[in-house]
Amino acid sequence: MGGMQQVLAAGPRVPASGSRGPVWRRHLHGSELAWAIAFVAPYAAVFCAFVLYPVGYALWMAARPSLYAELIADPIYLRTVVNTLLFVCLAVNLKMFLALLLSGFFLRRRWWIKALLVVYILPWALAAVQSFISFHWMLINEQGLIDGLLSALLGIDGPIWFNYRSLALGSNVIAYIWKWMPFWTLIFLAARLTISRDIYDAAEVDGATGIRRFAHVTFPLLARLYLICTLLSTLWTLGDFTTVYLVSGGAPVSSTEVLATLGFRYAFDLANPELGIAAVISALPLLIPITIVLMRKLQTSELQL
Repeated sequence: MGGMQQVLAAGPRVPASGSRGPVWRRHLHGSELAWAIAFVAPYAAVFCAFVLYPVGYALWMAARPSLYAELIADPIYLRTVVNTLLFVCLAVNLKMFLALLLSGFFLRRRWWIKALLVVYILPWALAAVQSFISFHWMLINEQGLIDGLLSALLGIDGPIWFNYRSLALGSNVIAYIWKWMPFWTLIFLAARLTISRDIYDAAEVDGATGIRRFAHVTFPLLARLYLICTLLSTLWTLGDFTTVYLVSGGAPVSSTEVLATLGFRYAFDLANPELGIAAVISALPLLIPITIVLMRKLQTSELQL
């Protein structure tokens, strides 16, 4: 203890006047510096070739203001913006809320719940392309599994799912939640396991049980994590392409397109890559504020640690 007090009393060590410059320059010399550069150079080259160059080239292609005037004049684009907001808001919020609730269910210590958890995470473990293609074929008219079950069990004809905008958009949302909710459930389950049992015991003594314990103990402790996960999931979902493209395909008549799929159709179906990139980049006014808020929340969490 005496030695530790002497170290603390001495304060931080101040480098000598002659050892100025960046920290990495003071600690790396000769062959060590060469090895450091050798390890960093491939990563820097890949980052420049596959991140900086494509992003910079895309921004250059979509720099003309006339492209955005053309987008706004297209009624499909305006409807796609609404679809994107609906898809992101419904899919992300429903997914995160249900994942938080289900994490409490899987926290129970029963063997059959543990076995059910293994089955529950299978949709997330499967490849997204195969999962969404299977979901698409389950909803194809009378040939699909859903309508076939409705006809066999209830004797009724199911709806033509992709002929109605509301049903097609709902199918996209459900497929997205089914695919990605297990991942976030595991995140919240791991967070719940870090909460000390003593906190729940103290809350139980004060009469907080059931819903009251969740509202006054569990959720306040997980609120920051819940917000960070929601922001991160929103960023990922804004750029989601496979769900809508493989489930509804934008049907009926491009009425369920999102910005990612509309940009793809502009670029390849209409052979107008500049307009396609402009459609995707038009989401930046929403992406940038979310990214800033997310980074600030992450920095706040690091300072509290």
